Amino acid sequence: MYPATSPVSAAPRQRRAQPYGGAGPGTVPVPPRPATPYTGGHGPRVGQPRRTSGTNGIGVQPLSGRLDLSGPQGARIRSAIAAVNRICPEFQPVQLLRRHGRTVLLAGTAGRSPVVAKCLLDHSPAWAERFEHEIAAYRTFVRHRPPVRVPRLVAADPEACTLVIERLPGRVAATRRHPFDAPPPGDLRAVLTAVGKVNHWQPPQGMFDRPVDYPARLNRYHELGLLTDRDLGDLQKLLHGVARAGGRQGVPWQFCHGDALLTNVLLAPAGPALVDWEHAGWYLPGYDLATLWSALGAAPDMRRRISQLAQLQGPAARDAFLVNLMLVLTREIRTYETAVQRTMREPAPPGATAPTGGDERAGGMATGEQQRLLLRRLHDDCGLARRAVRAAVGTR
Repeated sequence: MYPATSPVSAAPRQRRAQPYGGAGPGTVPVPPRPATPYTGGHGPRVGQPRRTSGTNGIGVQPLSGRLDLSGPQGARIRSAIAAVNRICPEFQPVQLLRRHGRTVLLAGTAGRSPVVAKCLLDHSPAWAERFEHEIAAYRTFVRHRPPVRVPRLVAADPEACTLVIERLPGRVAATRRHPFDAPPPGDLRAVLTAVGKVNHWQPPQGMFDRPVDYPARLNRYHELGLLTDRDLGDLQKLLHGVARAGGRQGVPWQFCHGDALLTNVLLAPAGPALVDWEHAGWYLPGYDLATLWSALGAAPDMRRRISQLAQLQGPAARDAFLVNLMLVLTREIRTYETAVQRTMREPAPPGATAPTGGDERAGGMATGEQQRLLLRRLHDDCGLARRAVRAAVGTR
């Protein structure tokens, strides 16, 4: 394991950076560059197959034309195709991109246009609500285009939890939620620029809600034993300070993608495109930056850049970023701990991908050992964030 870049500076004024490991509360530690990148992680995120020919499952790539409809899985695929045909009769399925977890993702055509069809298999209230939220986001984008490329809506049925969107050209920025190796710097800069444009966008009022109830989320993680008593107290103090910083209205909330990972960004000559908008909405400033920071353990330079961006708007924005970072890292730890526990109970055969513990956020992971390595790194990152939170509380 190697040390990651500290999330943010904790003090309100600039100080000279100190060597990593000896930095005071007012510095942004700069770690030594590791000889080799982190080698833990997992397989492609759900909905994103392994990279082939420089493209991903959402972008346009040659289709195999093979669709196995036999067996129990075939019956579910046939049911999904029937649901898609009810809202898009011209849809012709060509390739199964994903049959994993709670959704089926199919590539095909609608007339002469390449499209992707997404069908939810689990219609439980929580998952159905999330799917409806994604459909609502794409419907909003029809009239109010965001400042980045997004797939065009072709057809949708919220009651049937079925969605058909344009299949954009491009290659995925990374095939893993937590990449083993750092993507090229140019790709990371393009991703960061696209996320920044989204965060500065102001969609019409009432189009999006606030997906995260921060006090409730903190209390929930505390009850689950994921946050200590001191963690909860420190984060509540930061939230209180953020609320007071903006006067009666508090710090302005920021529009965020909500799952701004490299796996959700397509890179093409025409510019980056973002997909999977099911978590879009208004968050405390820095939520998307915190999500990116959590996934870039192999890219300390970009983490440093993200930390600097989180502080440009002052101490309140810095504190909001730290709260977001602790929530994101805690969620990731919970996800991967579940995955590791299931892998230990049901070891995967050699060469097979491990189960995900029932949470689609984990994506298709690789070996159990890689999952454990990634979990160790996440705990190390959470320790860095925890120290930054405590230092920030100490400056108030």
